[in-house]
Amino acid sequence: MQRKNRQRRITRTLLQWYTRQGRTLPWRNITNPYKILISEVMLQQTQVARVLIKYPEFLRKFPTLRLLAQAKQRDVVIAWQGMGYNNRAVRLHQFAETVVRFHGGRLPRTEEALLALPGIGRYTANALLSAAFAVDTPVVDVNVRRFLSRLLWKMRSVLETKGESEIWSAAEDLLPKGRAYDWNQALMDIGATICTARAPGCEVCPVAVFCLSRRTMNGPISSNPRKKESSLSGVPNRMYRGRIIEVLRKVNGSGTRGKGIRADVLGRTIYARFSDRNAVWLQRLLEGLVKDGLILTKGNGTLKTRKVTLA
Repeated sequence: MQRKNRQRRITRTLLQWYTRQGRTLPWRNITNPYKILISEVMLQQTQVARVLIKYPEFLRKFPTLRLLAQAKQRDVVIAWQGMGYNNRAVRLHQFAETVVRFHGGRLPRTEEALLALPGIGRYTANALLSAAFAVDTPVVDVNVRRFLSRLLWKMRSVLETKGESEIWSAAEDLLPKGRAYDWNQALMDIGATICTARAPGCEVCPVAVFCLSRRTMNGPISSNPRKKESSLSGVPNRMYRGRIIEVLRKVNGSGTRGKGIRADVLGRTIYARFSDRNAVWLQRLLEGLVKDGLILTKGNGTLKTRKVTLA
């Protein structure tokens, strides 16, 4: 009974955190199986900030699974350029061809049928079932595995995790019926933004009080330790970078291409409690994105006189 009560408190607390702090991503809270598939394949080995750029571009070229299946493999790989691991694009194209040929262009709705398709493993199959078909099923990626290992067992090092079968079983046990999708997304978010691989943010973790590894876990032995990533309200700056790109894409989609958005408005859009004291933080984010060739800024002086657009 005590164990079940602890599990309920963990799920309730983490779901409340996700409602307040969950990342806003274009592939979330949609039901189009094809668009969800594209996002899941892209996210397998690529950072969110990069996927935020390539995801809409790829969908503009191949807006449906049938059009993807009809395309030449070469064109799919070319459209994938910049994402790395081009074999993902090859498998994705093979997947589309197989679904059109043997399933009438519709994604199967069972784990067994999905696993029989090219390039689909347990994670991707369950992610599709959870996101596209509202099936109460767990989803375990590297972030979820790391987070649950630390939360439910006493890890001795930030590099240590439990075995895959144990984590899948634990994820199944914790799954809140009827809210599996939100729960899976919450696990991925906290693993990606707070319970990170080498520098977990225990001080801002909403479920730190329940974590069995918080006081037993030591950092890795390294002669060149990584610098802890800058963050605001417990969310790493790379997440805010992704939000900036998403906001600018929405601005472009509203018919204001080229006009951009005022920097102070952008700040309030990506961070609800944005104020003048966050101006330096926002400026550094913008400078980094300009340096990476992702955005352009126009104007000098205050944030109110500066416009930001996609490059």
